[in-house]
Amino acid sequence: MRSFNGLYFFLSCNLIKEVILVKEKTSHTAAEAKEAQPAAKTPKTVKTAKTTETKRRTSRKGTGSSGRAAGSRRGSTRKPAQGKTQRRTAKPHAHQNHKEEAVVENAVVTAGKETETRQPRTRGRKSSRPKLRIIPLGGLGEIGKNMTVFEYGDEIVVLDAGLAFPEEDLLGIDIVIPDFTYLIENKEKVKAIVITHGHEDHIGSLSYLLREVNAPVYATKLTIGLIEGKLEEAHIKGDLNVVHPGDEFRIGAFKIGFFHVCHSIPGACGIYFRTPVGTVVHTGDFKFDNNPVDGEPMDIYKIAELGHKGVLALLADSTNATRPGSTPSESVIVDSLHEQVSKARGRIILATFASNVSRIQMAMDAAMAFDRKVCVFGRSMVNVVKIARELGYLKVPDSLLIDPEELSRYSDNRLMILTTGSQGEPMAGLSRMATGSHRQVQIHAGDTVIISASPIPGNEIGVGRTIDALMKLGAHVVSSENAKVHVSGHGAREDLKAMLALVKPKFFIPVHGEYRMLCSHKELAIGLGIPKDHVFVGENGSVFELTNRSCHEAGKVTAGPVYVDGLGVGDVGNIVIRDRQQLSNDGVVIVVIALEKNSNQVAAGPDIVSRGFVYVRDSEDMMSGATDRVEMLLDRMASEGVTEWSQIKTQIRDTLGRYFYEKTKRRPMILPIIQEVR
Repeated sequence: MRSFNGLYFFLSCNLIKEVILVKEKTSHTAAEAKEAQPAAKTPKTVKTAKTTETKRRTSRKGTGSSGRAAGSRRGSTRKPAQGKTQRRTAKPHAHQNHKEEAVVENAVVTAGKETETRQPRTRGRKSSRPKLRIIPLGGLGEIGKNMTVFEYGDEIVVLDAGLAFPEEDLLGIDIVIPDFTYLIENKEKVKAIVITHGHEDHIGSLSYLLREVNAPVYATKLTIGLIEGKLEEAHIKGDLNVVHPGDEFRIGAFKIGFFHVCHSIPGACGIYFRTPVGTVVHTGDFKFDNNPVDGEPMDIYKIAELGHKGVLALLADSTNATRPGSTPSESVIVDSLHEQVSKARGRIILATFASNVSRIQMAMDAAMAFDRKVCVFGRSMVNVVKIARELGYLKVPDSLLIDPEELSRYSDNRLMILTTGSQGEPMAGLSRMATGSHRQVQIHAGDTVIISASPIPGNEIGVGRTIDALMKLGAHVVSSENAKVHVSGHGAREDLKAMLALVKPKFFIPVHGEYRMLCSHKELAIGLGIPKDHVFVGENGSVFELTNRSCHEAGKVTAGPVYVDGLGVGDVGNIVIRDRQQLSNDGVVIVVIALEKNSNQVAAGPDIVSRGFVYVRDSEDMMSGATDRVEMLLDRMASEGVTEWSQIKTQIRDTLGRYFYEKTKRRPMILPIIQEVR
């Protein structure tokens, strides 16, 4: 591990030295040329994010920070034209594969412009310049639901809009999304939404956000393709803009740049914000991969350049902060997958994350190598495969894929089935196959099931239950517990150290992880020399205020989970969840009574109905006793002149609650229903 750290330290140091040498030489040459040339023409004005700003048109051909990026022309929050979602493609820019001279030129030009945004020195009085506010609305103290707000003055840029999948105690809930209250209250300030990559925990709530907030969306090509499909499905229009790693453009006070990182989906990026108080870097999800399967290495040079020029604050992925060592390369799975496919004698059912395009490509390559046809199941998996093929991220011949109706035409040793359900989700493809409720695929002896994913924290029980069911049906199950069929897309401790060493931030805010992961990441940063009071572990809703010299937590905004159940968004709260939990634990008892309208005398009943509490035929004596208790109560209340229905219901609920607990030690939900008759 020391050699790994040493490699990145040596690499970053040499890159930085080269930047400095060329920068000094170029700056000297530029100064001489400036004296010999006439003054530049007045620059043109460009309208971005409802603000007319003067842009310097310095020639920057072939650089990743071109001021002429298409994104800079699309920063306006104008409403998109009616009809289909607008999708625009930014002009290609330089990225990590360009020659070093171009990147160095970029560093020199950007360094010259940074002086425009420095905080002015003041003596004896505080500057009136606003502070940069960083507000995580999701992703802190949890896995998923990632969303961070960057606010300067009257301008807001939102980074990511993800979802989380419900835990087992959230009965009936489909997904969990962030609370958008702060953004809705300040929607006129929102100038852009930037997305790091296309995983559900980063784009899953975007369609819900765009219902409330109208702002252009910026992301790489595959991510935009996945977002486009989600918006069409939700009948939402959006202003979608394609950017490329290496692009840099201005939106109001923010100059936003994208740099490529390695993750388990193509097109993943880290994002940096050049602001009037300094540069802030957000890594997105990342790992250092020296042999990425798509051939696109992380843009270490850009990260080192940012670190050399000075980074005010770093927000970094903490998912694997508790794991020692370094995360292996995605390419180590290739040989293992081929080995498992070669050994299988029957059908192969492979489950993975639908958005893990690299893993899907590996599976299809293995199928081609051993003459198997591939059939894809699961709505999200089908959509991702379709979009990735159209955009060129999946290279698969048409002859390899078959429709579900064609499965019966091939023998078992000629088939591979790709499906969702690697997290044990009850309604996903693999789970339905395990329970025998899948309409087209029934598991039988001889099948090999490969689960090419590791359980997200909280999903371990569901995954274990699915594996048990598959093995009972006679399937041979291969998972990360007994074979190398999965590696994480998130960097482990040594990767996180390397990122901190390259960026060298003044302040550090760990993000994306449960609380213990954030604290572990904090300890890493302090161990690398960042002062303890410069590292901040917050929670969703924390407001971090930054100047060019300070950072502190300044209160909280509304934040928390919003539950989506069917078409309802936020209409299921903690009280409803608690009622559902009680119903699932002890069932319900319904007491029906008919009262005469004028006299309030009992006209019929009480009739007691039980669901999920006891089997009535085996508990007739207890139910008869419950009826007697209610009759006695009604007689007493009538003699006392009690006519208020609310009081009658409360007394019935209390009386039967005590009675049933004495008899069963259970507390069913008791629902008295009173009907008025003439």
